[in-house]
Parts: sequence; structure tokens; C-alpha cells
Amino acid sequence: MKKFFLFIVSLFVLQSCIINSEIVYHTDAASTSVTDIDMKQFISEMKAMTPDSLNQQKEFGEMDKLPTVWTSFLDIQKQAGKQETNDLDSIRIMKKIFMKSNKENNEPAGISLKLEHFTQADYQMLRNYNKKEKLPLDQNIFNNWDGKTLTINTENFNLKNIEESLKGKASKDEAEKVEGMITMFFKSIGTTLKFENKIKSITGKHDWVKQVDHHTIKIDYDLKTMYDKEAKFKNADKKIVIVTE
Repeated sequence: MKKFFLFIVSLFVLQSCIINSEIVYHTDAASTSVTDIDMKQFISEMKAMTPDSLNQQKEFGEMDKLPTVWTSFLDIQKQAGKQETNDLDSIRIMKKIFMKSNKENNEPAGISLKLEHFTQADYQMLRNYNKKEKLPLDQNIFNNWDGKTLTINTENFNLKNIEESLKGKASKDEAEKVEGMITMFFKSIGTTLKFENKIKSITGKHDWVKQVDHHTIKIDYDLKTMYDKEAKFKNADKKIVIVTE
């Protein structure tokens, strides 16, 4: 599986991306998240500048090998003839993590990652798993959800997991440069939170958080403000509590 994770990381390093995540909160206290990495604009620009460049990029060849329908990491490993672990807990988690490549007009357009019906226990296991694999995950998946109430820790409004994925095995000097270059890697990043039941109340405010309708909350990251230590917020509560009916 490392091969596929390293491939994702290489995509982040190669170009600016638009990343959109959606987390659906189920009434049984589990949640499902989908992260879409949109690379259409970059690919179009690459083809316009150097028509043969896509063929010269090994990473795009790897993308073509990925399934275009949701496929679990376990099945991806099996199809590649390499199952990297026999640990039962890891296998159970791998069965709930899915990946697929996206295409438009038979051209590569991006990659999507899905965590299917994860419980709080699953997320805790994912934390430990992520220490080794460094997945480019949305930090908001680790907020506490009990089936009725979501407690958002706004300290999760960061790109920690993505930064660590970018750093990978880089030298200390190279790793220190990642944070300063992060706004060059991404054009925009946003997270949508959707609830199966209606939102009853919201306590706490943050400039980046907006209620869209009775079931939906939108978080739009301001990347420049995120890395400006002197930036001032009008609203920046550390906790936001959303209670559903």
C-alpha cells in the first residue's frame, strides 16, 4: 500500500490542487468521509505547454493503473499481488478505506479517497496507523461525534496530515520549507459537514465556519491567514458544538 500513498504524495508536490472533503455524520455515531483531489486545471496547463509531458510523468502512468470505481486498499494490494500486512485490525481498517482515480473524456482528472462508515474506535486506530503511513487526511474526521452532537476542535483547522505527507522522507531543511510553500501546492481547500438529522443548535463561532442549510456546515480554509501568525480573527472559538435533532 505504501506505493499508492507515495503516489498521492508525489501528486501534491507536483502541482497545485483543489481539495474538497465531505463528511457525512450518521445517526449511529459513525461517519463517512470522501476527499476529492481535483487536478484538471494543472493537467490542462501541462498539456498546453508541453503536449508530451503527461506521457513523461511516471506518476500519471501510475494513475492510469488505479481503478476508476471505489476499491478498498486491501483489494488494491491483492490486485497488485502484494498484501503488506496480516494484522487483523489493519486488514479490517483497510477494507473500509477506498480509493479511485477520476477521469474526464478519458483523461486523468484527479483522485478520491473514502473512509466508509468509520466509528470513533476506527478513527482512533486510524490515528495509530497514520503515524506510519502518513495519509493525506482531513483533520476534521477526528472531531468527536456521538450520533447527535458533534464537537469540533478548531485546532483541527490545519493541514497537519497533508504537510506530513508532503514532508515524507525529506531532509530536515527540505521539511522546513514545506510549510512556507504550502500555499503554492493548493489553490483551495474546503470541508463540508452533512448531518442525517436536522441541526438543532450551534454553539461557538469561527470565521471559516458557515451554516449552509438545516443539514449542512461548510468550512473554507483561508490558507494565507492560516500561515500568518499575526492574523486576527473576528470569531475564533476553540470549540464549536453542533447538536442535531
